[in-house]
Amino acid sequence: MKSSKRDWITQRDGYGESPLVQETKVTRLCKTQTVMTVNGQLPGPTLEVNNGDSLVINVVNRAKDNVTIHWHGVRQITTAWADGPEFITQCPIRPGGSYTYRFTISGQEGTLWWHAHSSWVRATVYGALVIRPKLGDSYPFPKPTRDSVVILGEWWNANPLDVIRQAMRTGGAPNISDAYTINGQPGDLYNCSSKETTIVPVDSGETNLIRVINSALNQQLFVSIANHKLTVVGADASYVKPFTTNVLMLGPGQTTDVLITADQPPARYYIAARAYASAQGAPFDNTTTTAILEYKTAPCPAKGVASKPMLPSLPAFNDTATATAFTSSFRSPKKVEVPTDIDENLFITAGLGLNQCPPTAPASTCQAPNNTRFTASMNNVSFALPSNFSVLQAHHHGVPGVFTTDFPAKPPVAFDYTGNVSRSLWQPIRGTKVYPLKFGAKVQIVLQGTSIFTAENHPIHLHGYDFYILAEGFGNFNPATDTSKFNLVDPPLRNTASLPVNGWAVIRFVADNPGAWIMHCHLDVHIGWGLATVFLVDDGIGEMEMLQQPPADLPVC
Repeated sequence: MKSSKRDWITQRDGYGESPLVQETKVTRLCKTQTVMTVNGQLPGPTLEVNNGDSLVINVVNRAKDNVTIHWHGVRQITTAWADGPEFITQCPIRPGGSYTYRFTISGQEGTLWWHAHSSWVRATVYGALVIRPKLGDSYPFPKPTRDSVVILGEWWNANPLDVIRQAMRTGGAPNISDAYTINGQPGDLYNCSSKETTIVPVDSGETNLIRVINSALNQQLFVSIANHKLTVVGADASYVKPFTTNVLMLGPGQTTDVLITADQPPARYYIAARAYASAQGAPFDNTTTTAILEYKTAPCPAKGVASKPMLPSLPAFNDTATATAFTSSFRSPKKVEVPTDIDENLFITAGLGLNQCPPTAPASTCQAPNNTRFTASMNNVSFALPSNFSVLQAHHHGVPGVFTTDFPAKPPVAFDYTGNVSRSLWQPIRGTKVYPLKFGAKVQIVLQGTSIFTAENHPIHLHGYDFYILAEGFGNFNPATDTSKFNLVDPPLRNTASLPVNGWAVIRFVADNPGAWIMHCHLDVHIGWGLATVFLVDDGIGEMEMLQQPPADLPVC
């Protein structure tokens, strides 16, 4: 790994120094507060590796709250113990504890990221994971002159854990963020932020690679660079058929690699991001974060004269047409082997809901509309995390009572998913229900958004797998007509899909990685409300198809 401070180093096939999770005083927007960080940095250190590297990373928790680290998008072939979601593949690392993650990057190139997977710790514990080609290999495009990371985030003028704890107490929605950030900085459109605005350097004539990551907790974001075209060449650590655009849209969890040619007059140009907010009537942070694309030969502003960079034209916050045009532009670079002869055909609804409060419940705990509490679900099941064992530990050791294997393959009741839904369907069943898959099963999932309470674009992330996105559309999925829209030639390979607002998406993958793999909405408020399920994949035959034994230092609950 490369690090200017040499403070988080991994050696190929060997041990390195430990990333330290700690409380750190951070100042943003004129306010200093104590938040959790890795090695005192926000964002945390960028981890730079090559395809084929084996990593050994000992995470030490010196903070006051639990933490786990998820290596978002890493396939974790037979190493599910290193995946990181709290109470799914491991119990949390308690304060004062540590855990060593061991895994290999195999067949993946591009940009991923790492982040906490424990409550809202992810708001400040995150960083980039850059995967370069194997030594001696090259990119499928001319090598860029420079390589920069642009990681988008969210900032609260409060400890994010206090924000979500208050929401869980009241049953209402959490407070929206006070700012978005680029590489940890809000940018100079906010008060008290002009001095630390992120600078991305370029030189005239260069073609540079910019790796964009949306690490925001709860917001899809539009991104653009003033006066510059963006050529998309990769997403979620897979190469794509290049296409050119003026604007990107990333949901939390997604990454997009773009080439940019510095072909404009030498100057300073804003890189800007603001919300794509698809939930009608729901409050959102309507601010804009900026960084500066700065040409090395840009003239210095005259003394005493303020010179603002040029701001790009960003879509309206509710511009679903632009968001859809972008997400539907992705293709694999060549013909791929899409799974056929499907063994498991699932239809999974995703959406919000409201839980009725007991008559004796204090009004202060029922702050959602009409004295209810917000909830969310898949197929009318609101996922509940276990607390005494992780799902994977319970499965591996045969511990009963931790989960059940009756997650439904389709909604228990069929209804007009994107229409006027009966209030009787607004309250889901709570439980730790998983869906078992045989090793090697060819799986198709129709993800169907619902209009319960409010329709919204959901970034759906599947751990342990990449999947092909065959198609997406609006309204209710109709197998009689919508299967004709499937791209079975060159669909994109992703780990996080943008489920359209009031729409559907179809994904396919082969269940060739044993373990317990959570599939969830990457809006953290939604996963906390239960918008998740878990696939339990059996072992195959032989060492390369079997889950490794649990590490000796696996945390206990």
